[in-house]
Parts: sequence; structure tokens; C-alpha cells
Amino acid sequence: MTAELVRGQNHPLPQTRLEIRISAGHPIVAGATLGDERGTVHGAEGVAHPASPQLAGIEVPRQAAADHRLAVDLDAMPENVHRVTVLLALPTGVGGPDRFGATAAPFVAVTGLDGTEIAGYTITGLDSESAVAALELYRRQGAWKVRAVGQGYADGLAAMLRDQGLEQGAELAARINEAVVRGMARSVAQPPPRSEDDGRVRTATAGGGAAPAPAQPQTPPQQPQGAPCGQGPVNYQHPGRRTAAPPPPPPSVPPATPGQPARPVAGDASGWTMDERLYNQVWGMFEDLARTTAAYRSAVDFAESRMEQELDRVLSDPRTRVGPAADSARAEARARHTDLVEQARAAFDRDLAQLTAEAEVVEPALPPAYARWDSPVWQAYQVPMEMPMALRLGELHLPERADLRIPMLVRLPLERGLWIDAGRSGSFDGGPADPGELRRLAADTAVTIAARLLAVYPAGEFSVRVIDPAGSAAGSLAPLVGSGALGEPPAAGAQGVSAVLASLTRRVDLVQMAMRSGATDALPPDLDTAEQLLLVHDFPHGFDDRAVTQLRYLADEGPSVGVHLMMVADREDARDYGPVLDPLWRSLLRLTPVADDHLADPWVGHAWTYEPSMVPRGSQVLDQVLRQMVRARQSYGR
Repeated sequence: MTAELVRGQNHPLPQTRLEIRISAGHPIVAGATLGDERGTVHGAEGVAHPASPQLAGIEVPRQAAADHRLAVDLDAMPENVHRVTVLLALPTGVGGPDRFGATAAPFVAVTGLDGTEIAGYTITGLDSESAVAALELYRRQGAWKVRAVGQGYADGLAAMLRDQGLEQGAELAARINEAVVRGMARSVAQPPPRSEDDGRVRTATAGGGAAPAPAQPQTPPQQPQGAPCGQGPVNYQHPGRRTAAPPPPPPSVPPATPGQPARPVAGDASGWTMDERLYNQVWGMFEDLARTTAAYRSAVDFAESRMEQELDRVLSDPRTRVGPAADSARAEARARHTDLVEQARAAFDRDLAQLTAEAEVVEPALPPAYARWDSPVWQAYQVPMEMPMALRLGELHLPERADLRIPMLVRLPLERGLWIDAGRSGSFDGGPADPGELRRLAADTAVTIAARLLAVYPAGEFSVRVIDPAGSAAGSLAPLVGSGALGEPPAAGAQGVSAVLASLTRRVDLVQMAMRSGATDALPPDLDTAEQLLLVHDFPHGFDDRAVTQLRYLADEGPSVGVHLMMVADREDARDYGPVLDPLWRSLLRLTPVADDHLADPWVGHAWTYEPSMVPRGSQVLDQVLRQMVRARQSYGR
């Protein structure tokens, strides 16, 4: 049963691997300090914050958000750490509220890894405070407990850090806020919303702007929990508070047979929204397949090693090398090998059957951002109202079961650019032998990913610009050009390359300066603050040294202010630039237009085969989705 804590109350922790979930009505900064018995923090290295998110035993988010998840492993804490204090603060210089009294009361929950809530605490009574020590995990006689603190600081994060013994609290607070400002750079305020009499309702989006709703009758939006109702007081009761507990299986799902694995259910992972649950479930399937395959391969290796050792012992003794005894020993060794392999295969097949059943349930339930292009959800596509958690780039599988495909999802907004390999890098085993056909497939892959990005963002919140120096990608770019999804024609020639790169470099510079100085309202009115993707085809043709330098700058600095890079290139063609291009190559995520096993997982290092998510041949779904997106953008004046 969940313990609802009040200020000063403590509660024992039944486990040491935990999550701390934070929900607030406005983006806030979350961090943690590691202190001794008295709570004193000995140096900045004892503070986990967005600029240094990982310490031994704890990981905190890298940017401000309304919802946070902190990962805690108390067993991994250094022996001199006796208190872990969770800190919340309002970011400064980003145009938001400057005191907690003007926001919904923050709610903090300590949960197990399965999402089961152990203790919750609603931080009430805050007014002029802009930072608060929310709760602390503390060690007493070898056991860990949680205590609700709720200590606010009107002088902000610097005062809170100084109170915990950090003399350099002001410097560290400034460093933290600078990191947060960089992380929130993509949340530059959009133009003011339309008036209430324009027939549309506008709702806040994750990007910090506003997304227009369709001009049609709607249910009035629900008021956020804990938000002021009219001019009344803040509602601290949270009658509909979201929890991380997974939903129960729908009534239509039959119960599992006793002694058999539970029937798979789409969205049964932890998460506060169905999209988050599906995202976590997909990654859980990926981890499960990686680990069960590792176990199977290890068992087979063990069986082969054992058989070789037994055969070596037989052959090493001249007296047993030949004759009936030797034949019997060899037969027994091979029989034991076969038995071990069969046992491993039976366990592996059982796990694969369960994962296959889960994939068959999960795949049809995926939203457009996660779904294949042949999924029925694209036939019912509607322009979304907010940015999704992640995007599907393709599918992953292992050679032991090539038909079991796991969606490859990457978080949004993109933290890394993409390199679509247009040449043979020595690892392609299949695919077309014609280099021209491979380049065409690479361009098609890039256009498909760009189209998916346009489709899953709210109308006007994402745009694509294209550099095609020689115009060789005209056929692949036809869906983007013909639908009007591009705001301007693809740039061609050296002059076009220079103009686009200069424009995007100027945008990155201006937004970075505005965010650092807290003057986002001073940005030029003609500056497009929407997220942007630069698609560069056939690199390095049309690029001089200055253009390459600008491209590297955009790859390094662009993602923090909403400018992302996708290159279609052959690494061999770019080798003339030598080491100048190596940092760019390493910073981008390499994808291939044909099946290739160049990706590895972070747990056991399997070589996963990647296949891009392409539109089925002859399907019109891509054109339909793009045209619908363009109509929505035009109707909202974007």
C-alpha cells in the first residue's frame, strides 16, 4: 500500500533499486546531493544535476521538464554517503514562473522498478520559494528510509546548495542553470496564440509553444491537476493524479492458464501515458531478446567447450585413443553435448515464443510514431497535438530468429544526427551491387525518415530543408516536393549550399545568444524557431572547406537549439577531407538503406541487423499523410 507522506514523516524502503518520479505543472529542474551523516555535501562532485547527471548510484534528468524520473541504486552508493536529497528548482532566464507559489504543487513519488509506488509526497505550502529540498533517502543502522522534507528557499538553488555545505553554491547553481537553458533552447516561445473567438482551442506542447487543435467541435480540455481553477485556490488534493502503475489487462484478454506464461498485453510496462508504456515495453522486448540470446549462445559455447575437453582427454591417453572404450567415450561426450544444446534450445524457443506472442500484440497497438508504414494507424492518421516520446527508424533482429523484429525507437527530439550510408562500407552482405541503386535507396530512406518526422510533430512545429547540390535526388524527393511539405525548393549548386548553411548557422547563433541572455523575445520576427531538419544529399559534392566547417558546427551545436542533421553520403567519397571529417562521422548515428548488422546493444554487444522502415511498394500512404499534414499547416497559417 502506498504511504502518503506529510512534511517530516518517514517511511522504510523495502528495496534499494528505486525510481523517484516527479510531477509538476511547469518545467522544473531536478537534481540530487549526496551527503554524510549530517547531510553535508563535500564538494560539487557530490551533486547530480543536468550538467553532470550521473553519480555512483544515481542518475538525474539532463534538462528541465514537468515530469521527471530519477534512477537510484542505493547499494551502489559510496560508503560515506548517508543522505540523498532530491532537489527541485525553477529554471531562470527562460520566461517561466519565478516562484513555486505560482505553479501547481509538485508531487514526488518513490517507486520500485516495476512502477509500484512505495511512498508519495505532495509539496504544499510553497509561496515565494524558487527551490525546494523535496525529500531525502537516508541510511540508519544499515537500512534505508525516505523522509518528506519540503524545505523551500526563496533565494533559490544557490542558497539551497550553500545550506548543504557547498561554499561554491552560487557558481554551481549558475552552471546548472546554464545547462538547463541549453537543454530548453528548443522551447523558444512561439508567436502568441490566436484569440479565443477564432474557433480553435490551443494546448501547450512539449516544445514550449502551442499547437492548434482542429477547427471542429471538441470536448473542453481537462484542467491540469493542481492548477488554479479560475481565481480560486490551488487544488492540492490531486483527485486524478497519474501513477506509474501499469494498467490491468483489458477484459477481452483471457486469463493465463495455470502454469503457463501470462498472456501478453500491449502497454503493460510502467509509464504514465500509453505512449510511454508502449515505448518502455518495446525496449523491454529488446532487452529480453538480447539477454535470452546471450544465454543461449553462452550455453551452446559451454556445451562445445565441454565436449572438446572430454574428447581431448580421450585422445591424450594412447591407451584409450582407439578401441571400443574410446568409441564409447566419444559417443558419450557427443551425447552430453547434444543434450545440453537441446536443453538450451528448448529454453530459448520458449522465450522466443513468448516474445513473438508479445510482438504480435504490441505491433498493432503502436501509435504512428512507433508503427510500420503498413500499419492501419496510418490510414486513420490525424495531425498530432504534441510531440511523441520517440520515433521509429527501422527494425532490429538477430540471426537466431530473423522473423522476430523489434522496432528501433529513438527519443525525440533527436540528440544525434543521422548518417544514411550511401556506399558499401564492407559490412553489406546483401543489397544491390549497383552503386547507383544503393545511392537511390539511401535517398529514399532519408526521405522516409524526414517524412515521418514531419508527420509526428504538431503542425508547424517541424520543418525540413534539403541540400541536393547536383539535383540527383529529385526522384526520391518527389513526395516532399510534390506535397508542399518543403518550405522552399531543395538547394542546388555551391551557392545554394552556402545560403542554406549560412541561414541555419545564423539561426543557431541567434537562439543560443538569446537563451544565454534570457532575451528570447528579442529574436528577429522572421526567425523560424520551429524544430528543423537539414537533409544533405550526396555529400561532399558542392561543399568547400568553409561549408564543411559549418556542417560540423550544426552537427555539434544544432540539436540543443532544435536544428538536426541528416546526411546521405558515402564515407569513401568523403575521405578526401581526411581527419577534418572524422568528428562529424563519429557524432552521427549510422543507418543503412539495406539490411546490415552494424549496430550493437549496450548489454552483451550482439551485432543486430538493422533494416529501415520503408513504405510498401505501390502504397500511397506517404503522399496521403504528407498532404494531410500540409493542409493542417496551411489551415493554421504556419
